[in-house]
Amino acid sequence: MQISSPNAVFHAVLAGLSEADRAVVDAVAEPAAMLATQAAAHWDFSLPAARVDEALGAKASDDARRGLIATWALSTVDRAAAAAMPDAVMSLYPFWLEKLASFLSQASGPYDADFWAKDVRFALALSVPGARSQVIDLSSPMGPGQVVRHVLGGWGFTPVLGYLKAGGRGTWLEVHTESRHLDDFNEEGWNRAWATAAEICRTRPDLMGMIGSSWFYDPPLTEISPRLAHLRLNPLNGGAFMVHQGPGEIHTQRAATASPTRKALIDSGQYTARSWLMVWPRKALIAWADARR
Repeated sequence: MQISSPNAVFHAVLAGLSEADRAVVDAVAEPAAMLATQAAAHWDFSLPAARVDEALGAKASDDARRGLIATWALSTVDRAAAAAMPDAVMSLYPFWLEKLASFLSQASGPYDADFWAKDVRFALALSVPGARSQVIDLSSPMGPGQVVRHVLGGWGFTPVLGYLKAGGRGTWLEVHTESRHLDDFNEEGWNRAWATAAEICRTRPDLMGMIGSSWFYDPPLTEISPRLAHLRLNPLNGGAFMVHQGPGEIHTQRAATASPTRKALIDSGQYTARSWLMVWPRKALIAWADARR
């Protein structure tokens, strides 16, 4: 699959590097990719990017980081194909590579830490497109600890049964939102992302299913923000279960963004944003996807 226009931009990004930055990119591209790949299965989403930073060294410029992403982006599709990604994933690459090319060509100054973490994973096909606003990590862990804390916190026993039925420990897919383009941050887009996850599960019998962690799975939002109710209710109706993770400053900030109603309730103390882990076991996820056909 040739993505000529984005590839031309990636080459232009590399051509615009200083001689010193280009030398750094050429020297670390292969070993940094190996380090990032080895770190991909860790629970810390940003660990692959941290490993790349270690390979780059403390004095590396953000232009060098952008050059490294451009270098890897030239072979992102080949990496995904080598991982036997289904058509549901591969068909999204033209859109995502165009967005990445546009971002790199317009960027200057510091590389936002969240974008850097996402771009390292995406360019190396450690995370793949799920829809136009969601990426899917291919190897996320889920141990019993979160389920135990849920029960000990008095949030119920349902996740214990769900976790054991799903098979316990193993490798899961994990969904993340890409804030740089929210084209599919709607019910149709999220359903597409979950359906894509189901297709990946079909090709990977070792996968336990799909997980996602966010404040927008919080039960009170069904009434506070009805337009977001599908984010929690569609997975639940399709056989998923939820694990309470708790409040936190980042969840408060994100929940208050773009909604005066939520912000007012948070500021007045009437609502505390809490993160929940959505867990969708593979059998139920695939059955849900089959029912939508």
